[in-house]
Amino acid sequence: MHLLSALLFLLLLLRRVAALETVIGLYGETVAIPCNYGAKKAEDINMIKWKFDKGDGQPGDLLVKQKDQNVSLLTTDNYQGRVSMAANFTLLLSEAKLADSRTFTCMLVTMTDIQEFPVNVLINKLPAGVEISDKAKELEFGKLTKLGTCVARDANPAANITWLRNNKPLVADGKGISIRNSVAVDAVTGLSTTSSTLEYSAEKVDSVAQFACRADHPLGNGLVSSPVTFTITYSTENISLQVVPQNPVDGDDLTLKCVADGNPAPTSFNFDLKGNVVKVENKDFYTISNISRNSSGVYKCSLIDDPSMEASRNVTVNYLDINLNPSGKIVKRAGEALDITLQIDSSAKSKVHWTKDNVKRDNEPKFTKLTYSDSGLYECEVTMENFKRKASFELVVEGAPIIKNLKETSEGGHQKILTCVAEGSPKPAVSWSINGTLLNETSFSNNKIEHKIAVVPSANLTVSCTVSNEFGIDTKVINVSSLFEEVRMDKQDTAEDGSQTQLVVGVVVGLLIAAVVIALVYWLYMKKSKQGSWKTGEKENGSSEEEKKLEENSQKAEV
Repeated sequence: MHLLSALLFLLLLLRRVAALETVIGLYGETVAIPCNYGAKKAEDINMIKWKFDKGDGQPGDLLVKQKDQNVSLLTTDNYQGRVSMAANFTLLLSEAKLADSRTFTCMLVTMTDIQEFPVNVLINKLPAGVEISDKAKELEFGKLTKLGTCVARDANPAANITWLRNNKPLVADGKGISIRNSVAVDAVTGLSTTSSTLEYSAEKVDSVAQFACRADHPLGNGLVSSPVTFTITYSTENISLQVVPQNPVDGDDLTLKCVADGNPAPTSFNFDLKGNVVKVENKDFYTISNISRNSSGVYKCSLIDDPSMEASRNVTVNYLDINLNPSGKIVKRAGEALDITLQIDSSAKSKVHWTKDNVKRDNEPKFTKLTYSDSGLYECEVTMENFKRKASFELVVEGAPIIKNLKETSEGGHQKILTCVAEGSPKPAVSWSINGTLLNETSFSNNKIEHKIAVVPSANLTVSCTVSNEFGIDTKVINVSSLFEEVRMDKQDTAEDGSQTQLVVGVVVGLLIAAVVIALVYWLYMKKSKQGSWKTGEKENGSSEEEKKLEENSQKAEV
């Protein structure tokens, strides 16, 4: 019988433990602890009582409510003023503390039964914050150095801390990463503060890395500190010598720059200038002014405090020299020869380009017999890699003028246009053997001049154009027809353009007149023959002197 009673008690206990409900409350907030009375009707409940486990095996009463009565407060300890009951019999516990983490029991009394519903209460708290303190000023490359301490304060339960590098967790490996964690509990509040110290062996790439720490807690993760960065110090391991410009030429300024990878970077160097050592402080470069081809050679730089850290560079100074003969202004006579010589001295293959009066030429100028058109400004440009040289000469060809063209044109039948084109240098003067109106004289360009006049000839003329300068004279003639003959011809052409009827009438009238004239001449001839008026030995056309007078009169009449 006793064994059966023990078994029944054990089953009841297991049932109560299995049915134990857990409520998690927030530190400092109000916690709602439910009373599971769903199996009973509210009207069947005669009394509800809330009690708690004092921790010594003895229950403590909090409050009670009789049927049809108000709630009565039973506690006189630290729960006084912090507990109340809702309409659904839920216990409300305000200003939750860590000491409130215990079991609270709701007891229901009916006419036929008494039931208890225990509830386990846990009070949790997120960390008040997470931050990195006691940070290192700098990290030394390859040396295990304390980076800092991450602190997550006033939490329950204690927070777990994870170190992050560029948002990725760091795991202690006993070599380059060492992490030490500790937890301290406040004697008054019972809250826990977690501290984690990171020792880290930095690499050069860590100069741009961001370090942070994260606090993990049952109430939620993701509480991360502000990221921090560190200066990574390391000794110089590599040194190089830079040359500016990379391909120096004769006459350039050459700058030697010593580049070292230490941090902080070195500020003092020795520069070896082909055996001549120069010490430079508070800068990493040295400039040599106006170098020459003799400056080619091996240059070096090294650390003052560690001469074994040295770099060298073989420097080749390129050069390009040209000599154009002749140069400047050259005055030559037309028909003479001129020899042009261009000498090039360069450190590499070069190219030559010629221009005349800024117009590109396909080849080098050669003058075996100078003409006026050869005058101009000649320039040669010699290029080699990325630099160039220029030289030039101005050629002036002088000589007696030559008329290249003399022509006549008509202008509307009112005047004649005479054009004389000549070459020469200096500029020739132009004159005509006839008076006329000057229409145009072109500017003297490329040793050529064009001179135009307008004339109104009344008869056929022979006109000459004369050009002259200090070296000589040239004349050319042209026959100019009478302007009036052209007018008459124009009138005849106009008459011929008349109607066909007028032409026929004119022909008929002309034939009639001609017949009358022939008849009259024949009559006179017959009459004189009968009279015998001719003398023997006399010429029919008169004496030779008379013939000359007739020819002179005839020429005057034509003019």
